[in-house]
Amino acid sequence: MVPSPPAYHKLLVPHHPIPAAHRDDPTPSTSASHPSPLATFPAGIAPLGQSGPTPDASSPTPLSCHGGSGVGLVLFGAGLVSKALLQSLGEETSCCLLYVVEDQPEEVECAFGTEVPAGTRVLQQQDAAVALGDPRVSGAIICSPPDKAPEMVRDALRAGKGVFCEGLPSLDRQTAEACFEEADRCGRPLVCGFYKRFDPALQFLYKKVRDSRALGRIHRISTISSLYPAASLSLLKASGGIFYNAAMHDIDIISLLLGESVPDTVFSLGHAFCADMGCLKDVDTVAISMKFPSGAIVTLDISQHCTRSCDQRLEVHGSQGTLRVDNQNPLGITEHGTSVSICPQTQAERYREAYRELFRHFLRALKGQEPPVVTKEQFLWTLQVAAAAEQSWRNGSAVDLHSSATDLAAVKAEFV
Repeated sequence: MVPSPPAYHKLLVPHHPIPAAHRDDPTPSTSASHPSPLATFPAGIAPLGQSGPTPDASSPTPLSCHGGSGVGLVLFGAGLVSKALLQSLGEETSCCLLYVVEDQPEEVECAFGTEVPAGTRVLQQQDAAVALGDPRVSGAIICSPPDKAPEMVRDALRAGKGVFCEGLPSLDRQTAEACFEEADRCGRPLVCGFYKRFDPALQFLYKKVRDSRALGRIHRISTISSLYPAASLSLLKASGGIFYNAAMHDIDIISLLLGESVPDTVFSLGHAFCADMGCLKDVDTVAISMKFPSGAIVTLDISQHCTRSCDQRLEVHGSQGTLRVDNQNPLGITEHGTSVSICPQTQAERYREAYRELFRHFLRALKGQEPPVVTKEQFLWTLQVAAAAEQSWRNGSAVDLHSSATDLAAVKAEFV
């Protein structure tokens, strides 16, 4: 049975006080007594494209332990770590990557190049206890696939380490819930990698839509999310496919913008334009339509590949106007009908600032300066909607989340 959705019109705001160290932060929040569900930014963070010279995104920034000082970290699953997260690790001077746990040497080389950062030790999974037993290690970054992540999450928490799960702690609702409950028992933070919450443009949009109510009552929201470069088949298979690798991030943002947890109805259409996707029993292009209790209608257009540059757009239509987040680049140029992309942008480049702030949020959570911005309830609601979207595509019919008797968590059992 699908768990009954919580109260539909409950705002998705974590119930935590703002730490004293952040009460003077000039960044607006959604209320005087709660942190924004879209994380706040420290003072002095420049907008995307205005933060000085940008490192070459084609090769990860070399990492170092910055003289051996800072927060000690261990990375699990180098094969799935994003370049944007690696850049954040390399740029942040308050942390030190002490260990990388990865069984496949080629995955380590692909992530870090020919040389592992000085001061970083590479271990195989069977020796993970060495890293988790090191008192210098305060946090674990889990980039492993969802079928392997839960055990690593629990082991790290029980060893007294805070956890940053770049992917998903699990595709199964009960298993994911158990991970959050383990974090509560151990008194350590579990931070989920919903990086789009930390994007400056979406931060601004959230303030206008939810805090200022600039658009009045929200009628429609539409998003376009096309990845560039194309995600590899191995990554798609490991991450659970398009509904979990990509759609969950947009579902999370939609829920925050509307202040509603779960839609009434979800309907999906999809197609595999890449022939190899057929062997994964998945699609590379999908359209997801949702209707929320407030009446708002949402459409998500998602593609796992894009030809020249990533395409990331979001539009909110309300009773008093429309706001749109368009594609961004450092030059601020908009192109129409050109044969060659003027300023091609990868997914890692587009969300570089978002990943940087997400990673800093994790470091602050490790130090006890703020609670994880993504709550257990928010993650489980988002997982429930993604499962409903996948079920709709597989069955070819809409899913009614009010009365559905289908066990959505079982849908992933069919995925090969």
